Amino acid sequence: MLVAFFMAILVFASASSHDLLKLFAEEAKVSLMSLKGIGLAYGAALEGTGGGAVGMLLAELFILMIGKFGYYVIGVFFALMGGVLAFNVSITSNVADQTVQAAKAVKPMADKFNTMLDNSLESELTNKKTPFKKYDSDLYFEMDAPVKALDDVEKIKFNDGHPESDSALQPVKKELSTELKAALSELAAANKQNSMEEFQEGLHGSDFTIHSELPEESGDHDGISAGKAPQSLESKIEKSAARTDPSETRPSAAGQSVPDAGVKTVKPAKPYKMPPLSLLSPIAAKVAGNRSEIIENAKRLESTLMNFGVEAKVIEVSKGPAITMYEMSLSPGVKVSKVNALSDDIALALAASQVRIIAPIPGKSAIGIEIPNKDTTMVSFREVLESQEYKKAESKLSIGLGKDITGRVVIGDLAKMPHLLVAGATGSGKSVCINTMIQSILYHSTPEEVKLLMIDPKVVELSHYNGIPHLILPVVTDPKKASIALNWAVQEMTNRYRLFADTGVKEIKSYQKKAKENPEMAPMPYIVVIIDELADLMMAAPNQVEDAICRLAQMARAAGIHLIVATQRPSVDVITGLIKANIPSRIAFAVSSQVDSRTILDGSGAEKLLGRGDMLFHPVGANKPVRIQGAFVSDEEVEKIVEFIKNQVDDVEYQTEILDQETSEDSYGEADEHLMDAIGLVVDTQQASISMLQRKFRLGYNRAARLVDQMEERGIVGPSMGSKPREVLIDRMQFEEWQNKS
Repeated sequence: MLVAFFMAILVFASASSHDLLKLFAEEAKVSLMSLKGIGLAYGAALEGTGGGAVGMLLAELFILMIGKFGYYVIGVFFALMGGVLAFNVSITSNVADQTVQAAKAVKPMADKFNTMLDNSLESELTNKKTPFKKYDSDLYFEMDAPVKALDDVEKIKFNDGHPESDSALQPVKKELSTELKAALSELAAANKQNSMEEFQEGLHGSDFTIHSELPEESGDHDGISAGKAPQSLESKIEKSAARTDPSETRPSAAGQSVPDAGVKTVKPAKPYKMPPLSLLSPIAAKVAGNRSEIIENAKRLESTLMNFGVEAKVIEVSKGPAITMYEMSLSPGVKVSKVNALSDDIALALAASQVRIIAPIPGKSAIGIEIPNKDTTMVSFREVLESQEYKKAESKLSIGLGKDITGRVVIGDLAKMPHLLVAGATGSGKSVCINTMIQSILYHSTPEEVKLLMIDPKVVELSHYNGIPHLILPVVTDPKKASIALNWAVQEMTNRYRLFADTGVKEIKSYQKKAKENPEMAPMPYIVVIIDELADLMMAAPNQVEDAICRLAQMARAAGIHLIVATQRPSVDVITGLIKANIPSRIAFAVSSQVDSRTILDGSGAEKLLGRGDMLFHPVGANKPVRIQGAFVSDEEVEKIVEFIKNQVDDVEYQTEILDQETSEDSYGEADEHLMDAIGLVVDTQQASISMLQRKFRLGYNRAARLVDQMEERGIVGPSMGSKPREVLIDRMQFEEWQNKS
């Protein structure tokens, strides 16, 4: 009796899981009748699925001979046999005949059910209602085995298109029938803006997930013809060159200046053409991930933490271009701070140069441990431009940053940041990041839409952009002239707000919308002020530079003026408290100490970055920074793009008069309200003393000292002479003449 019931259970269990095991075996490219197939069935049985190795062999043999239905009949027979023996019913009765009759009655119902399913699928495909998501290269693989059975993971073979590698990370792929392939081909052609990602959502698992970036491919995916491929960014750019819609490109009349705006928009001799993607180097082939190494590191992590009394399990692994993050679930009662203290011990156990711990991961009940990859995959700038994220970006100030630890492209919107602080040590990738931001804007915006004001005290970093029509004036390299250019930006911001008040709008988007409806209104471009080395400016003219940056950071967003400030010396005398408070979005590259990291991000982490483009991006409003491998654009690629843009214009008119203006009150920024009274007092008394200004006007020391500095800049008093009082250079009559002129 027990044997009969056991055989019945074995038959039903093996029959119910036969299709699933067969699918796994096909994807692993092994036969169910082989030793690997038997091991696969045995591993599934340990997790409560299927009838084990014996059941799989019986199912494979009998289903091939009599079909699945006949195999179920055998199971029913054994079940009835057990019942007969259990209730002591004579075998010579008609139980067997009745079983056959019941099986014959059930078969038409099963056939009818299968027919209904086939008709339903065919009807859905015919009506073209199957939804598809956008294709994304960041696929993932999920395994049904729990975390504790890490050894079982090694039994599954991954295929990444590299025959020489049996341990590559790759998603499971289902084989489809010829009829379904043809139907999906027609559907993909009708929905060319969609992709295969939702179809692959059917491949789901549970506890242990490995994410891996894969190269984007066009054409067939998993043997399924996608029909007409989505329109590439290059083809869109080619078409945009000939656009004539005034709502897209509306240059003003030749030589016409924007009223009260101060930024000239000159009509080009021919329509502006976006740079083609062919100017960038082709995307290099991807290197397959090493699955066995990842699994071994997961085991070492669990073992190392267990040695220090921390019970944790790896629940997910995300592999990016330079970093692999292991998400771990802690047992109840384990303190997160205890894990943070073990970073050096984990680095020692894994032989890693740096280990960064995220405890906890925002939005998850898990901690993250980031381990550097042995081989870093370079993220090319072309790869970022060809991504769906960049193609979907509507903002004219979209900037491509790189890829995060899951291999997903990260695109920032400077209009929402609205200002960005970039800091990092020499050689960490800061200048390359600035170049990728500029190139992103050049690939996405015309000179009539975005203007650039570049300040480069190091002279050589941004000088190759001279000659492009996007610049307001040639790249500023003199720190003294840089302060004048920044003060011009402040005045431009003030003029724009006055223009907004006259036209009844509050921000640049509303003005641009109104300008499209009113042809008499000249367009107002965005202005991006890029400072490559803030430290040199702060040494040359600290007061003027800091005041101008703070005013722009506080008020310029609505006027369409945005800042990108970079420095390689992230100390408090360069990145002051005022600058930090007014620039909420930051990017930190590798720095030498935790103090520098706190200066940039208000937290640690940047001191553990790897360099060569490894960054922490902290956008405004985010709880914690995001780790990104920055995109790389070479100097040769930059020169090709700049040369392509220069060849489109015969002569570029820069507003060089900005730097030629005489030193006046506006050139030194906004004057103190007590300045004229203070000058009058100094001229009348022929004494220039900070303490005297403090007593007379009831001011603090800093403000009184600033008044004396402003008088020195305007030629009212002489320079400081140590303990001796300053010399007053003008008398009352000269002061009145100077006052009338100004």
